[in-house]
Amino acid sequence: MRKIFFPRLAWNGIKNNRRLYIPYILTCAGMVMMTYILQYLSVSPAVMDSYGGTAIVATMMLGSFVMVIFSVIFLFYTNSFLIRRRGREFGLYNILGMDKRGIARILIWETLTSAVISLAVGFAAGIGLSKLAQLGLNNITSTDINYEFTISIHALRNTAIMFLVIFALLFIRSLVKLNLSTAVSLLGSESFGEKPPRANPIIGIGGIILLGGAYWLAVSIEDPVSALVIFFLAVIMVIVATYMIFISGSVLVCRMLQKNKKYYYNKRHFVSVASMVYRMKRNGAGLASICILATMVLVMLSSTTCLYFGSEGSIRARCPRDVTIRVGFHDNAYVDGTSSQMREIITNGITYAGDTPQNLLDYRSVAIVGLLENEDFEINSSSVNIYNPTSFGNLMQLVIVPLEDYNRMTGENVTLSTGEALYCAGRSALQPERVNVGDCSFTIVEFLDSVPMETEDSMLIIPTVYMVAPDFDSVAESLLGLVRDSGNTATELFWNYCFDSSLPDAEQIAMAQSIREQLILIKPYDEETDTFYHYLNSCTSKASERRDFMSTFGSLLYLGILLSIVFVAAAALIIYYKQITEGYEDKSRFEIMMKVGMTKKNIRSSINSQLLTVFYLPLIFAGLHLTFAFPFIAKIMTLFNLDNVSLLIGTTVVSFIIFALFYMLVYRLTSNAYYSIVSRND
Repeated sequence: MRKIFFPRLAWNGIKNNRRLYIPYILTCAGMVMMTYILQYLSVSPAVMDSYGGTAIVATMMLGSFVMVIFSVIFLFYTNSFLIRRRGREFGLYNILGMDKRGIARILIWETLTSAVISLAVGFAAGIGLSKLAQLGLNNITSTDINYEFTISIHALRNTAIMFLVIFALLFIRSLVKLNLSTAVSLLGSESFGEKPPRANPIIGIGGIILLGGAYWLAVSIEDPVSALVIFFLAVIMVIVATYMIFISGSVLVCRMLQKNKKYYYNKRHFVSVASMVYRMKRNGAGLASICILATMVLVMLSSTTCLYFGSEGSIRARCPRDVTIRVGFHDNAYVDGTSSQMREIITNGITYAGDTPQNLLDYRSVAIVGLLENEDFEINSSSVNIYNPTSFGNLMQLVIVPLEDYNRMTGENVTLSTGEALYCAGRSALQPERVNVGDCSFTIVEFLDSVPMETEDSMLIIPTVYMVAPDFDSVAESLLGLVRDSGNTATELFWNYCFDSSLPDAEQIAMAQSIREQLILIKPYDEETDTFYHYLNSCTSKASERRDFMSTFGSLLYLGILLSIVFVAAAALIIYYKQITEGYEDKSRFEIMMKVGMTKKNIRSSINSQLLTVFYLPLIFAGLHLTFAFPFIAKIMTLFNLDNVSLLIGTTVVSFIIFALFYMLVYRLTSNAYYSIVSRND
């Protein structure tokens, strides 16, 4: 009998508090399920062997890492509700003679029971839905579908270890809290004995200033690269500021409502405001958590949806031609002879594939990476500090193209003197009158809106600016020599060959692959040094880029959907626990008010007043955060060559509307739970 005494007490504790434990265990099971699915997708051979599988696997591994970190934070947060609710029961056990070692044994069995049920339900659901999840991923990423059902032992083992560690940490935390509490404090853990908190204006003002600084960063930064660097700093500022404002500001709001005699001494508001004012400091943290989760969901869904549905426009920007061949040389001596040999291979490959190239571009270029400050282009590796946000914002790639190649491609007859150049800023906002690179100095005689040089430069995160200059051979030789002296190895001389294809996607990919394999076989020979010259080459097709985009952005969208489901469920659970715990705290107050004449209709009205006073604050602030984050998101989207602002606005608005509808549904359900407790129907 003694052997089952503590397990029985633990089970009875879970059963008697099922209103709290069932959502908690279901949440744990859901997180186990999601973690297993993400782990399963990251090691599934069907995913790894698919086209773009490397990017998909990396995204799923990142998702599983985020899932585990979030599980630790969130389960610690929700577990505190359970411990607070059980404190009175544990205090009673202690007064009746059970020592803390016995209470610890109850905690052990409760933790084990919760862990076993959560893992069993989570693994059953994860295994059952894993194939459906894989098929959904295949559908979004447009990869081949494999209907073979498998169970990943690796994913099971990793997920089990992760969550057993989490449950062990939860038990240790509960045990520490138990040992630091007395029987009297445990008995009063649910009481209304908190001192009325004072609004701290310093914290509130500091939060407003911090939030204003984050908003200013969002609307003031023009350069997309700087936006990417500073985005994470702004996110941290917004999170900290949100907590500061909600914790301090919510107390201040309640105090202001109390001072409003007409509002406060009203049967709809009196009990609700009096109850809120005592716990708004604690509830402020809960409301801030809901706001942050809502903002994360909205940003994730709007951005990943925009990337996915705007991928075709991004592909066209990155690959204006169907096939792009680019060969890089470290020395100017081998360009002419080698490019002629390569041109022959390319022509034979196109003919063999039965293709007819159109819109041909055939040109040379020299590319150099550095900082454009005033009129000087600095390439010294010791001066180019990519970790300095200010310098990184000015970091760019300068591409110089021969005037004769530019005229041939455009059909124009532009003439330039030595030292003159045409300039196209691309994604950069800088338009200098002169550009000095080492011994080369160029006077800009005309600014171009666009250039026909469509290569892989648009795929870089940093912006690319183009200059068209005469005397290309001497300029290239000078710049390559300057690069060798400065220690900058990111500069090469390129030969570019781009054209549109009439072949279907599969044949286009096969033709590009065949050409690439033939180009690799060319090894220019240097008779003076008796060595073979090495060069870099790439042959990409728009069709293969489309597959890569769909696998990358599709997996990001899929991960965004999964994490959004988790975050939405977490926000709903926080709201639910908030309503339940407040219901138990307010129950005695409403009982007293009912004895002096308050009806259940009055209770419902008071509940609506209380909930409406604070419940929509997280949604309003989330919308505000999203509004100011929009310029950030729009600038970052341009790094993926996606400048469809109307699409981003559409996905953002739709995401907010869907989330707001869900939020109102949660409000309706949780207010009913609160009402059932305080009206003594519980």
